[in-house]
Amino acid sequence: MQRSGPVLGIEGTAWNLSAAIFDDDLICLKSKPYKPAVGGIHPREAAQHHAAEIGDLISSVLDEGPRPVAVAFSQGPGLGPCLRIVGTAARALALSLKVPLIGVNHCVAHVEIGRYASGFEDPIVLYASGANTQVFGYLNNRYRIFGETLDIGIGNAIDKFARSKGLSHPGGPQIEKLARDGTYIPLPYTVKGMDLAFSGLISAAKDSHESIADVCHSLQETAFAMCVEVTERALSQTGKNEVILVGGVGANRRLQEMLRIMCEARGASFAVPEMQFLGDNGAMIAYTGRIMLEHGSILEVKDSKVNPSFRADQVPVTWRSTIPANNPDRSSGDENCTRGAEAAVEICEQSVIKRRVGKLYRHPDLDHRLITERTRAEARLISEARRFGVPTPIMSDITADTIVMERIDGTILKDALSSGALKEAGRMVGDLHNAGIVHGDLTTSNMILKNDRCYLIDFGLGYNSTEVEARGVDIHVLFQVLESTAPDEIHLKEAFIDGYRQTFPEADDVLIREHEIDMRGRYL
Repeated sequence: MQRSGPVLGIEGTAWNLSAAIFDDDLICLKSKPYKPAVGGIHPREAAQHHAAEIGDLISSVLDEGPRPVAVAFSQGPGLGPCLRIVGTAARALALSLKVPLIGVNHCVAHVEIGRYASGFEDPIVLYASGANTQVFGYLNNRYRIFGETLDIGIGNAIDKFARSKGLSHPGGPQIEKLARDGTYIPLPYTVKGMDLAFSGLISAAKDSHESIADVCHSLQETAFAMCVEVTERALSQTGKNEVILVGGVGANRRLQEMLRIMCEARGASFAVPEMQFLGDNGAMIAYTGRIMLEHGSILEVKDSKVNPSFRADQVPVTWRSTIPANNPDRSSGDENCTRGAEAAVEICEQSVIKRRVGKLYRHPDLDHRLITERTRAEARLISEARRFGVPTPIMSDITADTIVMERIDGTILKDALSSGALKEAGRMVGDLHNAGIVHGDLTTSNMILKNDRCYLIDFGLGYNSTEVEARGVDIHVLFQVLESTAPDEIHLKEAFIDGYRQTFPEADDVLIREHEIDMRGRYL
């Protein structure tokens, strides 16, 4: 580890041009945000704004702070024209001062300033901003993405709705204020395993004839519940016990409240950085640049090209020690009871009683609707899958929130990852897709190995479909979980694909679509 010192950080991925100097603590932070006259962000106008303001902004920060020992800049992801302005200025300054240049991933910087502000060591991170809605966790020197939006970031989705109602940019604060006087109305809720989508929700909100206050209230309740659900699922999957919220949408008090309620129910700690660190800011670039400098992560000028599609999971995290994968503690004080993200499960001698647990963070009407819909769907799809030869538990009783089924006395796939096990899982998923069923939550916690067979459980997010897109999303969920939790994910994915191809004739079409789905997120 090399000795560090004050680092100048420049942020300019989108609307906010910001610069800061960070040493052992924040020394100076200044911003010159771009404010569009109408509508949302116009990339060319934002870049012109950054070009006009960046010289004076950097000069004012240098006038107030010590001479930096390095210059860090937001290398991506973001708007290409804006990134290029910042990158050019950072290179010129580093060459002029004869100091190292550091390219910082914007998303990773949000995570690191969140860890700094909270003091948390190994949190699950919900990153909610304009273009980004992602859930991160750290494993084996990478920030792994457990789940993310499949279409539009939550901040952009909210702004899109706001513009349709004539509200000025940014729309989030105005919608939050209007929502306080509204009442709940049903809107589309789209969670697909660890991923989520907002387009259907926004379209329905725009077309609603209810009062603006009711629509704003319901939009927040629905979108934020989706975000908290996938965050809770990541907590359950990993066994971690800390959560932080980062990104500009994290300023919303209702989203903070919902996450806090969820974490309290699970016995996890929760934190939100102070406002100056929450949205896009130069301090997060300076701080992350400083810890990268300490571990030798610097750039040659020739290698400092900006990357508008720079993913957090592409960054080698050299500054964090390896933390072993956690085993989820899903006990409820009784060795015969476990708790996942959705349900409490009582394991009896011959049977399993699965009861969906109400979520205090969700609006009661939404909570009741999801519990009822998912219990009914699960029961129907378990029975249907079994008729098509897919190993599933035999059910003996069903109520509005509870399913009693046979006990499958085997090993959860998550605890027995091997190429042979994944190949068998691939065969079973192939049979499931042949039956026209999409599981909806294909994680390694929802498969049980017994006598060399793979039983599929937890069909609560499942539905009937023969569409390539739906099947591609199904496989994408599993691949994301493997990438996020399994050190040998490449070979495990290859084994699954081998088994999937053996039983499903259209496997290659689905795998091509899964790759396309994966690439859709590469701009985030």
